[in-house]
This record gives sequence, C-alpha cells and structure tokens, in this order.
Amino acid sequence: MVTVTAVPDATGHHADRALDPVPDNGATIRRQELAAFLRSRRERVTPEQTGLPRGSRRRTPGLRREEVAQLSSVGVTWYTWLEQARPIRVSAQVIDAIARALLMDPSERAHLFALAGVVDPRPEAECTALSAPVRRLMHRIVPYPAVVQNGRYDVLAHNRSWTHVFGDFDAMEPRDRNCLWLLATSESWRETFLDREEMLPDLTAKFRAAMAEHGAEPAWKELRDRLFAASAEFRELWERHEVATMSPHVKRYRHPQVGLLRLEHRMLWMAPLMQAHRLIAYVPADDETDERLDRLAELSGELSGE
Repeated sequence: MVTVTAVPDATGHHADRALDPVPDNGATIRRQELAAFLRSRRERVTPEQTGLPRGSRRRTPGLRREEVAQLSSVGVTWYTWLEQARPIRVSAQVIDAIARALLMDPSERAHLFALAGVVDPRPEAECTALSAPVRRLMHRIVPYPAVVQNGRYDVLAHNRSWTHVFGDFDAMEPRDRNCLWLLATSESWRETFLDREEMLPDLTAKFRAAMAEHGAEPAWKELRDRLFAASAEFRELWERHEVATMSPHVKRYRHPQVGLLRLEHRMLWMAPLMQAHRLIAYVPADDETDERLDRLAELSGELSGE
C-alpha cells in the first residue's frame, strides 16, 4: 500500500505527495547518509561566509536549519525532514540550491546528488580532473590520440588526434560523448572498430563490474537504461552477468585516410578523484601505425589550414 501524506513542498506549502511504499534497505541507508552529510556540511559553514549575521545567542555550530532553508529558498519543515532522513521526494533544482547554500565543492556536490538519487543538472561542469597540467599533457601527446574519461566511459576532454581517429566529439550531444554508448549504437564505430565483436562484450563486462560500486548513482543508471532502450546487443550482453577488469590490449581501427591502425591504450589514473578519472593515451603497437598517425596529423593540418 502506498501511503499518501501532506508533505511541505520546496516553498513550505503542503501538498499530497506519495511517500515510498515500502522503502528498501538501500534507500533507507542512502537517506540516512544524506541526512548525516547535510548536517556535517551545515555545521562547518559560518553565517559570515553566507552573508548572514551571527547574532549574540548562537549555540549551533555553523548554520541553523532555518538559515539553510532561507538561503536555499525551501521550506524549513521540508529541509528539516531531509536532515531527519524522512522518505520525501526531492528535485534536482532544490538539491542544486542546497549545494550552493552550503558552499559545496564539485566533489561534495556530486556526492550530494548521488545520495539524493537525482541527476545533477550541471554534471561534470566543474570536473577537477581537467586541470591545466592534465590538459597540457593530453595535448602534448599529439600525434597520439589521448582522452580524459571517467568510470562511465564519458569523454570529458580529448586532443586533436583523438578527433582525427575517432570522430568529432564536439559536434555530438554531450550525453552521447560516451565510448560504451558509441560502441553499442554508432554505425561509424561499428565499421571502424575491427575488433568490435570482442570489444563490446568486454566493455559491457567492465561497466557491469564498475556498477557494483556506482549503481546507486543516477548518471550510471541513466546510461544503462539508455543502452537498454537503444541496443538489443547491449541488453543481451548485460543479461550474461559477466564482469571484467581493466587490461591493456591491442585494438585495430580501419581509418578511411591512412588505413589500418593498431593501438594500445595506456592509462594515467587521477585517483582519488571520483568516478575513476583517467587520462588515456593510444600508443602505436607497431612502426606502421606510428608512421600512419604522423601522416594523419599532416593530412589533418593541411585540411584545416594549419
């Protein structure tokens, strides 16, 4: 049976809203973690940091609940229920407002959205993995393709050689810039990746293994669900319940301009950043590939007028 109760909304007004019918242990634990995380962040922010007066009778370390509610433009009762781990529904817009009110950094913000079970409207917008030194290293690797990825295989940044070999990622929708998605759904990747029949099962198994740690995070579930809807191949592979870990191996690509490329990937892990960010360089596996990458760089320079 679904329980319906009068729940204050984000502005403090009441509306009939369904609570979780029978909350599972995972949801309960996540709500408790969310409540504890909010309390810890609230207690470390001083009124002065947010422009509020301290007053003479303050006993609470950091901000009061009503002050967070005021700064976030949400109802006091509603925010209090969040800190009490009550099973209320929460929107991305309200979580975004709370994250701003509590002055959260990108890692804290990502953790907050994961605990709340909603998708961040600004995902990866301030990814600390894309620091200036990482970008310089990535671009210095040219003519070898290089990319910065997270644990979901989202492409967060890439150099020119990556574009020359794997396609124009800047022209894609942001949520399509994902190697597992493209391997499962892209016709051009289906034709270019000569070992696709082995690569897709391997990448799916690695993604399944990683979801054991990240399965509660909305962005991971959204990617899996998109793949389920778009690819019967992926659905069949997912149902095998196979898992795998990272392992270097040679990958073969058929490039329309320079021919066969045989590449090995080498990873620079940027732990302890969230979601296993890494810089991946695709290194020639033989002299012919090395020469062809040089030739591709020359051709691309001529075509772009460089």
